[in-house]
Amino acid sequence: MRVYFGVCGIGLGHAGRCIPIAEKLVEQGVEVLFSTYRDAVKYVEQAGFPLFKAPPVGFVVKPDGTVDFRQTVANPGPILASFTLTKQVESEIRFIRAFKPDVVISDSRVSPLLAAKMLGVPDVCILNQFQIIIPRRSRLLRLAKLVDTGALALIGKLWTSGAAHLMIPDFPPPYVLSAGNLKIPKAYQKRVKLIGPILPVHPEDLPSKEELRRKLGLNEDSPLIFLPISGPANERAYITDLLQRIVMDLPKEYQIVMSLGYPNASIKPIHKGNVSIYSWVSNRFEYLKACDLVVSRAGHGTLTQSICYGKPMVLIPTPSHTEQLNNAYRVQEMGVAKVLEQHAVNKETLEAAIKEMLTEEDCRKKIEKIQTAVSGLNGLQTAVETIINVARNN
Repeated sequence: MRVYFGVCGIGLGHAGRCIPIAEKLVEQGVEVLFSTYRDAVKYVEQAGFPLFKAPPVGFVVKPDGTVDFRQTVANPGPILASFTLTKQVESEIRFIRAFKPDVVISDSRVSPLLAAKMLGVPDVCILNQFQIIIPRRSRLLRLAKLVDTGALALIGKLWTSGAAHLMIPDFPPPYVLSAGNLKIPKAYQKRVKLIGPILPVHPEDLPSKEELRRKLGLNEDSPLIFLPISGPANERAYITDLLQRIVMDLPKEYQIVMSLGYPNASIKPIHKGNVSIYSWVSNRFEYLKACDLVVSRAGHGTLTQSICYGKPMVLIPTPSHTEQLNNAYRVQEMGVAKVLEQHAVNKETLEAAIKEMLTEEDCRKKIEKIQTAVSGLNGLQTAVETIINVARNN
């Protein structure tokens, strides 16, 4: 059996949830091939999987990491954008023809779905953002209205027209995180399934919190703050630089471990007093279970992982990144996170938010309740079973 993954390469989150699926498939004797671009290329190669490099796409961002929707739409413009999509589809057709898969898996990419449909290969789509939402600011209002008018119908048609299954790695109601970006028309809902987060390591797979702290050389009594900063490199550069300066001045009572999100960097970690800064933390889930609080961007994967591990959060969503903003405020609404807008982040505001989330008893009870409610979900197993069933029915 052969399985082809066409994965969005903007940031590492999409590849990060497809790699565990691919590893489980390989354990069952399945041959796997990836197609991706940009940030995800080296990450997939580091995981040991063969890949084709697809033509890249991405967002235009400002120096502070803010998503610039106006420039993204204007540059390269609709003509060049359609040309890029055509190039991607042509590349996917070549790759799929050469590999001859039994099923094509698309994670947040349209081009593999279109190529699979043209070649008559069954496909499965993994998605956590069904529609694109433009910020409701005065200078973007016309663009927002234009996108809202036709984008939902068009994108819904693209995501569902050929997909045998559309899997969303989110929690079922009432704990859906991406509700703001998952307004799915009734015509498509029969093909959509909320499967739960795709976790490569579950909390119960690891030793106790106390054992992990001893293993990691951490103080068992001091609060541990974990900062796993993720996202595309140009979006996280500003915030990682800012947070590195801030955490050095936080009270010494806190233990702080920060990951800058560079899996291929060879830079030695920085250890200064109570602060440890790594280019990349390969044992992410050990630190996630050992910590008391997560400080991060508001990527879907980080939020679902933190909830599954029962950790309260302080979230700093990427400015103008509507998916992150919606997710962040949704988690805050659930009572398990505090949102800080990037422009308001400084030593005083971050220290106050950390103290609030560590001492708020109601927050602890809410996160434990949600963790218990979703503990039976296994999105990884569901995804693997679905893919194998679709391939076998081909």
